[in-house]
Amino acid sequence: MVLSYSRQIFLRFYLNQRMESFLHGHVTAFNAFQGISRVVLYDNLRSAVLERQGSAIHFNPRLLDLAAHYHFEPRPVAVARGNQKGRVERAIRYIRDNFFAGRQWRDLDDLNAQAKAWCWGQSAQRPCPGDTRMTVAEAFAEEQGQLIPLPYNPYPGEDQTAVSVGKTPYVRFDLNDYSIPHTHVRRMVTVMASPSRVRIIDGMAEIASHIRCYDKAQQIEDSVHLATLREYKANARHHSGQDRLSHAAPAVIEFIAAANKRGHRPTAVVKRLIALLEQYGAAELNAGLEQALAQSAAHPEGVAQILDQRREARHVAPPVAVNLPDNLAVQNAQVRQPALSVYDQINPPTDSAGTGDATGSTGTEDVNNRRELKDNPQSHKDEPHD
Repeated sequence: MVLSYSRQIFLRFYLNQRMESFLHGHVTAFNAFQGISRVVLYDNLRSAVLERQGSAIHFNPRLLDLAAHYHFEPRPVAVARGNQKGRVERAIRYIRDNFFAGRQWRDLDDLNAQAKAWCWGQSAQRPCPGDTRMTVAEAFAEEQGQLIPLPYNPYPGEDQTAVSVGKTPYVRFDLNDYSIPHTHVRRMVTVMASPSRVRIIDGMAEIASHIRCYDKAQQIEDSVHLATLREYKANARHHSGQDRLSHAAPAVIEFIAAANKRGHRPTAVVKRLIALLEQYGAAELNAGLEQALAQSAAHPEGVAQILDQRREARHVAPPVAVNLPDNLAVQNAQVRQPALSVYDQINPPTDSAGTGDATGSTGTEDVNNRRELKDNPQSHKDEPHD
């Protein structure tokens, strides 16, 4: 952006030409100038003019919203009339020759920092093209008093997009996934994207804020979101196991409370008791828990020892643990016992007129006779035939 009187230049670079970058450039330029010019000239780019028929101009509604907020008049130049914005065209050539030539930078932030220093340094100290008796900085000091003052409330130039959150705590925006708290899954949220940050809003509350990523297929995560999710899943597993134990062995509630008083971790206690439940069954585990409480032995290994002693007293072999994978679908799979009657169809019984008898002969003798006839055909040569 170039001011008409002083030729003061505002220069900033973006990674794309989207509308939010276009509006953000205006807001940043107005803040740098500490004022707004009353008229802003535009080329007929789509960010400013959507359509024009002669003198009828269809402006971009978001540009009109920006102009209404800052009280300036957007004015497009005539089609194919580059001379009407000659100050900008000459400024672009000046930037190419005096700023870009031989310059190096690390990233976009470094490039913009150098551009800011150049605009208010070397560029501002050149002679003013409109009056060479003063510099651009001196002419800008005169022009700044004629600019419209900045409003108290800044313009919200972020790009707003409504996004539906799936079952995972991530929001997909611009082909990247940004983490959110797990408590906001399966909701409609609003993504507020600026050139530097991505904010996720649920209702009136900001639930997440990330540095914007311009790569593709990346996961941008907040460590707080991940830690909270891990804690929630651990508690969910603990309560799920505790509910299973409470239904199988009612004494487990009192036992876990006593174990907590002794400083044992509830998650480890529940995990060990579930293993004992799978080995010894619900009735035996409940009896072991009651005996452990009576002996003030509120420790899962104490329960395991009691159950082992009760097993030895009944002269029962030790239970064999079945190690199943962690996949719940495999653990809950039901195996149906096949009907053994299908094996009777391999060698069905025959009546007395056949080679077998009515008692269900399998025909083994007939097979042996045929094998003997094949090996010694003379042995049945003289036998009578029907």
